[in-house]
Order: sequence, then structure tokens, then C-alpha cells
Amino acid sequence: MISDFIDILAIEFQQQANPTIAVAQKAYMRGQFEYFGLKTDTRRAIQKPFLIKAYLPEKKELTTLVKILWLKPQRDFHYFAQELVFKYVKQFEKEDIALLEYMVRHNSWWDTVDYIAVKLMGSYFKKFPEQRVTYCSKWLQSDNIWLQRSALLFQLKYKTEMDTQLLSSTITSLLGFKEFFINKAIGWVLREYSRTNPDWVITFVDKTKLSNLSKKEALRLLN
Repeated sequence: MISDFIDILAIEFQQQANPTIAVAQKAYMRGQFEYFGLKTDTRRAIQKPFLIKAYLPEKKELTTLVKILWLKPQRDFHYFAQELVFKYVKQFEKEDIALLEYMVRHNSWWDTVDYIAVKLMGSYFKKFPEQRVTYCSKWLQSDNIWLQRSALLFQLKYKTEMDTQLLSSTITSLLGFKEFFINKAIGWVLREYSRTNPDWVITFVDKTKLSNLSKKEALRLLN
């Protein structure tokens, strides 16, 4: 069933492929991935029947299915895979964090990592909050900037549910990094939280030696 599911999806993608768009998409992503040349609206229209609840594969097949899709060269398959996983967030089990880690660590770039961190890991850690400290500590101690970025961004849309103690300790552990994607994420999560709790963000920024990029992004809505 898995092979049929993927084969039919591939045929649908190929039938509407646009080589000119594909070249531009690949260039935008610095040549890291191949593309069919499908704009987002087109891809989502194609994949919509594959995401209808009645036709979704069984949850027990999800890890195998996603890993097969993730190893394909076309980025379109990766986008589909992460949106497929989102259909199962209510069925997440504790061990599913391993799949989310796999997706972040392989074929890594901001376009998939941010979706996985915010939409998938964010949902996972709401369901299993006791896992947050364990995995954030693990990711922060890794040399993987995408796992570190995920530790920052999974709370991006938490609003009043934000664990400010964890956010503070996560940011503090990453101070001094010269990595753009880390400093940008620090500013992004602070800026988003400033919509909910501007006083906390102002106080935190005042007492913390953030990079210029992080500080600028954090205060963007407050200046």
C-alpha cells in the first residue's frame, strides 16, 4: 500500500511539473534540492486527495512512509511528508519524537525545519510537556544548528502557554553563537511572544546580551 501511495503521488506531481519553475526553486534553495516546479497552491491541490482522512495510511505506517519520502531528491515530497505528519498530531505517541528528529536532521534547511519545529514539535510538546526539558537539553548540546533552532521555535505559537523559564534558558545557552539561523530564531521567537507579553520581552532583552540581529528582531513590533 505504501509503494502504491507514493507511486501515484509521484505520477500526479510529474504530470504537472514545470521545469522553468523548478530551476528557479532550486536556485532559491542554493541548489540543495531538486524540484518538480510546482507552486505551493498547485502542490497542495494535487496532494489534497492524499490527505483526506478516509484515505490516510494507518498510523503504524507513518514512520516508514515519511522516511521513504524524505529520501527522495525532490523537495516537493518533503513538503508533502511534513504536511502528512500534521494529519496525525492527535495520534502522536511519545516515541514519535524520533521521527521528528529524523526529519530535522536530514535534508535540513529552514523551509522544512521551521514547519517541523512549529507545527509538529510544537504539537508534540503540548501533548507531552514532560519531554520538553529532556529533548531541548539534548538538542542544545548537539552540534546540529537545526535541532538547536527547533528548541527555540517549537514554542513560537504558544502565546499564553509559553514556558518562559525554558525559553530563557534555551536562549541563554545559545548566546555568543555567530550562526545566522540561531540568532534570527532567537529574535523571531521573542518578537512573536511580544504580541502576548511585551513587558516580559522588553525586560528579557534589557538584561540579556543578545546579538544585534536578535535584539533588532525581538523589538521590531515594540519600537
